Amino acid sequence: MSDTLEPMRRIRVGIDVSALELTRAGTARHLQALLERLRGDPEIELVEYAAGGESRVAKLRRDLHWYPRLARRAVDDDLDVLHCPTQRAPTSSPVPLVVTIHDLAVLRHPRTFNGWTRRYTRMTLPSITRAADRLIAVSQFTRNELVQHLNVPTERISVIENGVGPPFEAWGPQGTGRYVLAVSTQEPRKNLARTIQGFQRARLAGTELRLVGLSGWGDVHIPSERHVKVMGRVEDEELSALYRGALCVVYLSLYEGFGLPPLEAMACGAPTVVPNGPPYDEFAPGAAIQVDGTDPDSIAAGINEAIGRRLELGAAGPERASAFSWDGAAEATRRVYRRVADAA
Repeated sequence: MSDTLEPMRRIRVGIDVSALELTRAGTARHLQALLERLRGDPEIELVEYAAGGESRVAKLRRDLHWYPRLARRAVDDDLDVLHCPTQRAPTSSPVPLVVTIHDLAVLRHPRTFNGWTRRYTRMTLPSITRAADRLIAVSQFTRNELVQHLNVPTERISVIENGVGPPFEAWGPQGTGRYVLAVSTQEPRKNLARTIQGFQRARLAGTELRLVGLSGWGDVHIPSERHVKVMGRVEDEELSALYRGALCVVYLSLYEGFGLPPLEAMACGAPTVVPNGPPYDEFAPGAAIQVDGTDPDSIAAGINEAIGRRLELGAAGPERASAFSWDGAAEATRRVYRRVADAA
């Protein structure tokens, strides 16, 4: 009898990469980090699917026709697993289906989304979560949201947190000047109006508020003030330098499933201000300042405290962030694929 172990069967995984063509936000960041680690993996053969297009017609075609047909394409391509890394996915699938849920913002704060996204999500997400053989939640908070609001059994959910890695690290170039940094898409849920009010009430003479992020959906007014600078989108190397050079980083979104920018800021050694409560409680306590994100006075106090504790927080942030790696997230995702494929 031979003691030689048989090689592990290579599994064929289809993955929807449409998010890379549609956004630069956290969902795309998450997906890109996974792809960099899963492409070329000896245990996995990746088949990538994409349906791009920013026009209204393209979006409707993708939601109403492309996703429903994706499951049939997965059968034709002889997949072992189909992975949809955003909430959009087939509502039924003959191929084992894995779906990543980043948050339930569209159900919990529907007015911060356009009408089509609200209607489409209400119609499809319950069916998607039932169709999935395994759901991946990016935080304990998102797992709890799935259980509470969509009645998903906990045993069908794997929590795989987001990660952080180079160029988001403490050592490297720093942005110049005296500034506070806010990083988020310009949309209602991101709470930029109160961020600006809190910055103004902090009364930091000679200091600029720099806003990084693309314009999003909704009527978000950024005041034309001398001390507020809208920078738009920047590349990751520049963003990491901006983190390192900031007096502090402020991230006050009203609802997130994880909150990747503050973790990136902490990894770069930036004193960071985030809201009280979940999901920030999963990585912020003791390493960032938590405030009432609906109260500009609380925000102002948090900004001043973060700046005053710059050395302490600058050491604590990278240490805390080191527990969240994309390598770990990719390995955990690979285990989910294997588990689902072996159970089929």
